[in-house]
Formats: sequence, structure tokens, C-alpha cells
Amino acid sequence: MKPKITLKDIARELDVSISTVSKALKNSKEISKETKDKIKAFAKFYNYRPNNIALSLKNKRTKNIGVVIPDIVHHFFTTVFRGIEKYANAMGYNVIVCISDESYDKEVINMEMLANGSIDGFILSLSAETQKKNDFTHLKELLDQGIPIVLFDRITSEIDCDKVILNDFEAAGDSVTHFVKAGAKKIALITTENYFNVSESRKEGYLAALKLNNIALDDRLILTLPHDRDNTNLITEFFQNNDVDAVLCVNEIFAIQCMSVIQHLGYTVPDDISIIGFTDGILSRYSSPQLSTVAQHGEKMGELAAKLLIQRMESVELVEEPFKTEVINATLVKRGSTIN
Repeated sequence: MKPKITLKDIARELDVSISTVSKALKNSKEISKETKDKIKAFAKFYNYRPNNIALSLKNKRTKNIGVVIPDIVHHFFTTVFRGIEKYANAMGYNVIVCISDESYDKEVINMEMLANGSIDGFILSLSAETQKKNDFTHLKELLDQGIPIVLFDRITSEIDCDKVILNDFEAAGDSVTHFVKAGAKKIALITTENYFNVSESRKEGYLAALKLNNIALDDRLILTLPHDRDNTNLITEFFQNNDVDAVLCVNEIFAIQCMSVIQHLGYTVPDDISIIGFTDGILSRYSSPQLSTVAQHGEKMGELAAKLLIQRMESVELVEEPFKTEVINATLVKRGSTIN
């Protein structure tokens, strides 16, 4: 008997991406005839069978929710998961969590595994690779098959589903205005690659606030860092080469790294340079000085995402309601890293 194979196995054996295998098996015009024939022949030989997601959803309910988050390093995602589990458990649902580790392939594999009759719906924050590739085929397929999805934080306009986001634009703008009111004029932004929708929204808020406060944009004061490596040297060079009196960081880890580098270079926080970072996590409360942050209210976001998903799942027999995008309002938490 031939062993049961998955999309991942086919992709590995034929040295193609999981997305290519999935599209070929669905006879997508994006894939060449030669590649489709090769993939279909391999799949047929090994008796590959796709997950019968729609049938599973129609015939039974697992009372399980699948959650896929990019990582567990960032405190924000752990708080969102806590909120999801709290609300779901209260409503009689169990939660199964998987980590995509910022990988598109792992995101696809996790969702394929959980959708095989294990869950009734998904709550998801897109991985870095998924946003970079801009390929959402796996999400569209699940929605087409009747599996509801709620996206949170890292989302895309290309997927029509319920979403929960932070008011990133306004939160970044409020942070910049706080710096200005404290006397700052040379305000830097430490951000990630622009394919992260949240980072791009925060950058737009930063730029708008500079304009609103009549501060000329200096491109040299925007530092874009890779999300997946140690950036100590890049941060050090940035502060050595630029005159800065305040810095807004798009996440907590960048902010803590900046504070460490700034103090190592002999500057005082906040007297010489003030710092605000997104995510009000454990690092922020125990840093020295304590970090001023944009609290993202992850637990509230998780509870709302779970509520939207469960409402969608339990109203499957009713007339479909329009999809919603709920916005959580951030809170600026002022601590020792800013002049308040």
C-alpha cells in the first residue's frame, strides 16, 4: 500500500512550492501544462486525496477553533491568543493553536492539517512570508469551501472576511504629537519592511503627524530593519550618524534594542532621546527606564476575533451577514522613556 501523502510531500518531491501544487491540482491557468501534468501524475500515482473540508463542516461540528499566529516571541500575539481562548472556552469551544514561524509554507501546512475535520473555523494573523508573497490562495480555498476565517492585526484587503485591527495610523500619529508637545523636533521612525500592513499604517501615521505639526520630513530619520535578524549594528550606526531627540518604534523589541544601543552610546533616556514602542508587554514594564508604549489591547482583540468567528459559525443556517472590520483603539501608556 502506498503511503498517504500531503501537498507538502508532493511539493518537496517535485521541488516546487506548495502553492504551485495546490494550483496545479485545481487546474489553474497560472501553472504551465507541463507542470500540471507532472504534479497530477505524481498525485494520482500516490493516491493523493484533498481534504474534504466542506463535507466535514456540513456534517458535523468539532467545537474547535484553529488559531494560526506568526510567532510567540512578540508579547502581543500571546495576549491575543489569551483573549481568543478566554472567549471561546466560555462559549463551549476549544482552541488549537499553531505557529507559522513567519513562514508561508508552514501557514499553509498548519491550515491544511487543522482543516481536515479538526476545526470549525480559523482565526489568523498573516505570516511575514505570506504578506511578502501576496499569495492568499489557501485562504480563498477555505472560504470557498465554507470554512469561516477571521483575520486580525496582519490582514489583507484581498480576502473578504471578518477582521479585527488596531487604529495603527492614529496611534502612531498620537505618539509623534506627544513627542512634539514635549519639545522634540528630530523624530525618528524605526520600522519593518513595507509589506507588513501594520508597519506601513504606522509609518503613514508618523508621516501625517510630522506634516500636521509642521515638521519637515527627513528621510534619513526613517530606519527600515529586517524583521528576522539581530539589528544591533544597524541601529548603532543609525544613532551614530543621525541627530535624533525622539524615536517611535513599530514594535516592542525594536524599542528595547534602541534603548540599549542609545544608552551604550552614552545618551540618556529620555533627557537626550525619548522612545515609544508599540506593544505594552513584559519587556516594557521591566526595562530601565520603563518603556512608554502604545498598548494594543491584544486580549480585547482576541476576544473580539473569537466573538466574530463564533457568530459567523453559529449563523451558518441563516442569511449571511455582511463581513465586518472591527477597530480597536490603542492607548498611549506614558512611562519613563518619554518626557511626560
